[in-house]
Amino acid sequence: MIPLNAQTTVGELVKDKPARSRIFEQLKIDYCCGGKLPLSEACAKRGIEVDAVLYQLEMLDAQDAQLVDADAMGLTELADHIVDTHHAYLRVELPRLDFMTRKVAAVHGQGEPRLLEIRHTFEALQEELASHILKEENMLFPMVRKIDAAVEKPHFACGSLANPIQQMEREHDNAGGALEQLRELTDDYTPPEWACNTYRAMFQALYALELDMHQHVHKENNVLFPKALQREAQLAERAS
Repeated sequence: MIPLNAQTTVGELVKDKPARSRIFEQLKIDYCCGGKLPLSEACAKRGIEVDAVLYQLEMLDAQDAQLVDADAMGLTELADHIVDTHHAYLRVELPRLDFMTRKVAAVHGQGEPRLLEIRHTFEALQEELASHILKEENMLFPMVRKIDAAVEKPHFACGSLANPIQQMEREHDNAGGALEQLRELTDDYTPPEWACNTYRAMFQALYALELDMHQHVHKENNVLFPKALQREAQLAERAS
């Protein structure tokens, strides 16, 4: 059991009980890319009293809310879950959002220039995420599955799992920055009163993308990657 206190990192808190992510989402505390920060530092960055957050987390724990427990999964099971859940989601939603951001920018962009910025930011994010999931599925995740099944440390052309993992984490940071920019450009996904249905649907879809990406990145940065590196280290120690 991970201690529920101000010194525990937000990533460890969500890893221990995934339902806690709901509180962090509401308070806009980054538990994925910023998951290595202690709760006290994460709250300080947002200007929030840490004791108030601890109270909310305690109340949530008491309700025993349930989400997928990524930490209970094996490496192969978790890699498969990420592909089947989060990568599959992106393959459906990114083309849909590509259409909506293009259409809304074309129709309303002249009168609302921020829609052009939303379009450009999304285009860059889409391009990076499309490349990112291919790298994971074709390179990193097969390595993770190989590590999971191995009885001795496999030889990888890249040396250690740490090398592609560091690259994936850098790309996660880039995606996190783009999502923060989209949230700012959309005024926390709040459409103007005059917005058409497509405009409103675009904001809803961008918000859903952010929520899914937070869960996606958390499962990788705070659960899958550390466990895979730990397994690799165990196999290396066994061989020495």
